[in-house]
Amino acid sequence: MELCTACIWTSAQWSQTVNPNRRASYHGFVRSISTSPQRRRRSTLCVMNAATTSAPVSSQSVTHLPRSNGPGLKSISSNKPSSAMEQLDIERGVCIPFRKYTPEMVRKKVLDSRGSILSLASRGVEIIWKLGFYWSSLMYDFLVGRDEEIVPYRARQLRNLLCDLGPSFIKAGQVLANRPDIIREDYMNELCILQDDVPPVPNQVAFSIIEEELGQPLERLFSKISSETIAAASLGQVYRATLRETGEDVAIKVQRPGIEPIIYRDLFLFRTLASFLNGISLQKLGCNAELIVDEFGEKLLEELDYTLEATNIEDFLENFKDDPTVKIPQVYKQLSGSRVLVMEWIDGIRCTDPQAIKEAGIDVEGFLTVGVSAALRQLLEFGLFHGDPHPGNIFAMRDGRIAYVDFGNVAVLSQQNKQILIDAVVHAVNEDYAEMANDFTRLGFLARGTDVAPIIPALEAIWQNSAGKGLADFNFRSVTGKFNQLVYNYPIRIPERFSLVIRSLLTQEGICFTLKPDFKFLEVAYPYVAKRLLTDPNPALRERLIQVLFKDGAFQWKRLENLIVLAKENVSKMSSNPALKKNSSQAARSQQLESKLDLTETIKDGARMFLIDAGIRRQLILAFNEDSKLHVEELVDVYRLVEDQIDMPSVALEVLQDLPSVVRDFMLSWSDSILSDRRY
Repeated sequence: MELCTACIWTSAQWSQTVNPNRRASYHGFVRSISTSPQRRRRSTLCVMNAATTSAPVSSQSVTHLPRSNGPGLKSISSNKPSSAMEQLDIERGVCIPFRKYTPEMVRKKVLDSRGSILSLASRGVEIIWKLGFYWSSLMYDFLVGRDEEIVPYRARQLRNLLCDLGPSFIKAGQVLANRPDIIREDYMNELCILQDDVPPVPNQVAFSIIEEELGQPLERLFSKISSETIAAASLGQVYRATLRETGEDVAIKVQRPGIEPIIYRDLFLFRTLASFLNGISLQKLGCNAELIVDEFGEKLLEELDYTLEATNIEDFLENFKDDPTVKIPQVYKQLSGSRVLVMEWIDGIRCTDPQAIKEAGIDVEGFLTVGVSAALRQLLEFGLFHGDPHPGNIFAMRDGRIAYVDFGNVAVLSQQNKQILIDAVVHAVNEDYAEMANDFTRLGFLARGTDVAPIIPALEAIWQNSAGKGLADFNFRSVTGKFNQLVYNYPIRIPERFSLVIRSLLTQEGICFTLKPDFKFLEVAYPYVAKRLLTDPNPALRERLIQVLFKDGAFQWKRLENLIVLAKENVSKMSSNPALKKNSSQAARSQQLESKLDLTETIKDGARMFLIDAGIRRQLILAFNEDSKLHVEELVDVYRLVEDQIDMPSVALEVLQDLPSVVRDFMLSWSDSILSDRRY
């Protein structure tokens, strides 16, 4: 879906009151959940991550699942399979707020409605007739041997068919456009251009919904409102208005009348059909077809409640409140409801117009650097990211900030999911392809217990072929194309949240190439990741840093130097808004961010680990005298890289202040080792 206006659009993610664990994971806290705001508390259903709950698997429960032309992989078949919704909870590894969607709720809502049987029957006949005719056309193409040559035509035919079948099918097509595990790449490419722009409902109908939802006449709240919609889509439409009380310009999003019963009815029919396809889906994807429908249904019903989207905006505002390079619109919750959303109007420059951006005094490459950094923070730091950053949803503000709108396709990654993603990066750096394959299982791409051995060579070929070209030629689209082939040939299912991650990265890379064809996405991404590894106090990231610095038991001095150089580059670029040209008055007035690479906590943690952890102490001592020589020169080189970044007296003072607790921990560790030795 594409709305080329500066307003918020599409589905909300999660409930109006977010549980404490989610809030903590968003802001990168590894602290007690008591730090969360009280207004977010709510009873939740807590589940554990698949990686932490998997039990030893008996050989009897392993079955072979062939997939296309790929080698057979072993997959687990449980005697007591959990429901599809339980499986989604296990994969996410987070506490789930009270749901907007359950299959039982959808069934009850549909069957309890007036005239439900007749409505279901007529809609079912329409769907079966249209899809059946399309399927028979595919079968005819196959029988006469023209199935490959006519693919472009059939792909367009499918896109038009989904549009004819209504909003639920349009949304389903948009989901399929990011699911190489379900359909072929050529069909995906056609569905990527699927839009749900439809004629708007009459103004008087939309205005009556606004008045009904807000409980006041329009003229009492707004001094003026546009006579035509700014944008219209399958679930709602947008107007521009001015608040009477403050004179501020706002965007008003209003839901189409009567859309909810249609969505519920179609979801009921989708899941009924999916129950007949479970066998095929288990064989091809390693999961029930009902699970895929439940993922889709959960997001679609959340999209119908605009209070959820308002909460999403608040969360983004909280995450970026201290970042002067990012603009998130304010939401007016007192003027919003489940069918109406009022938010700040964003007056920016479309992000695919390089000439207009330059004329506004904005440095194009600096603006792209800001955008990539903001995207990486969403994904790896907050775990709450914009899933649909297409050109209509990203703007360049005239003060150099990047502005996001349309928070419908927002997705959440748990703390554990973020850590596994960083694990995958570390394993890629270390070329540990066996562990990369295991990361796929931990993230939910493969069923638990799947034999990953056949996938390892394919992963190695994809990564080495792409990374071997260097930063100049590396791009996500080429890697994704090869990965799509892998997904189609093996029983791999892409969880909904990760299909959004992939689409988000691809879309933003495409914007970068539109503005600057020779832009190097990874040249911005690598410094950010290096800075996080070196400075983030999260214990899990400290562990990943150690994994990066040691390979096959040997300390990687050159890798440490590269990390420091890249991290300093990130700090230097982001010390002020890089989108503002250096000679502009705005740049001189722009808020200064951190100007040095703050390694204080890293040094303190390193000193603590050296004293307390015997294994780390032994590795570091060996690192100084590897290959029968003292690595004094390397140590001096590292010090020269950081000496201008560190205030040694203040660092030494902080280490001394922390010394009593370090000594206590050392004594406890030492006493534990003594007692352990005596037991044996």
